[in-house]
Amino acid sequence: MNAFGLITVDKPIGPTSHKVVSVVRSGTGVKKVGHAGTLDPRASGVLVLCLGSATRLSEFLSTASKRYEAVIRFGSSTETYDAEGDFVHVTGAAPSLEDIRDLLPAFRGDIEQVPPAYSAIKVKGRKAYEMARSGEEVDLDAREVTIYQLSIIDYNPPDLTLDIECSAGTYIRSIANDLGEQLSTGAHLANLRRTKAGPFTLDDCIPLTQLEMAIAAGDWQQYIRPAVEALPELPKIKVSGEELTRVTHGNRIPARDVSSDLACAIGPDGDIVAILEPVEDGTLWHPRKVFSR
Repeated sequence: MNAFGLITVDKPIGPTSHKVVSVVRSGTGVKKVGHAGTLDPRASGVLVLCLGSATRLSEFLSTASKRYEAVIRFGSSTETYDAEGDFVHVTGAAPSLEDIRDLLPAFRGDIEQVPPAYSAIKVKGRKAYEMARSGEEVDLDAREVTIYQLSIIDYNPPDLTLDIECSAGTYIRSIANDLGEQLSTGAHLANLRRTKAGPFTLDDCIPLTQLEMAIAAGDWQQYIRPAVEALPELPKIKVSGEELTRVTHGNRIPARDVSSDLACAIGPDGDIVAILEPVEDGTLWHPRKVFSR
């Protein structure tokens, strides 16, 4: 069946992001379903699903900032930087709250971060975790990420709970491991919950079990959100009549008072029909992406 829009799911610990997509695809009959930003099986929280041609929005949602509640356990480090891996260093020690507070400023702002060897990053065409599992040495380059916010929620040694807002591509596991190394205690990520992805928070989400029940009852469509909600920061240009026809066929329309590099063309139903970009010195809007229904 055809569907267009977003479903924001509170993913539980256990299933992969791909499994959630599979549940929705098979249960609803919607052929085109994708997610906008992977959550590991051991992580829970906000997972944005894109239905139909709204999957074309995933590039915007995947690169949007994310926010997490992370539990970091001091006293031991693992090969995967989380509770999944084998222990590689055990001290049983936990740092003082004062030492943690003194160190945290170094993890805020633009930082250089080395991703975990057990990650899906490609190295000469192969996934790093496949190489690591086969015993090969994995040498990953540091990459720049941005930590917009990093604050302590709670410290009950050996567990430190942090509120972290960061750019896409940030590995919270690496933050845990690096904290343990710099505090000489060892540490790993014990629990991770995504509390925000782009503009969507946990308050916007439906628990996966509730969605599954709605699918079984045949009333799951009530949880579809307008696709335009994915891009709240972009100007909205209402189109109808001839302009709507031109935009949906990929043709340009006149532009007025252009103040942004991109804008959303909004159809009569209030949802997005295209993403527009200014051309010809801002006198025309060109449909960069058109969304079919």
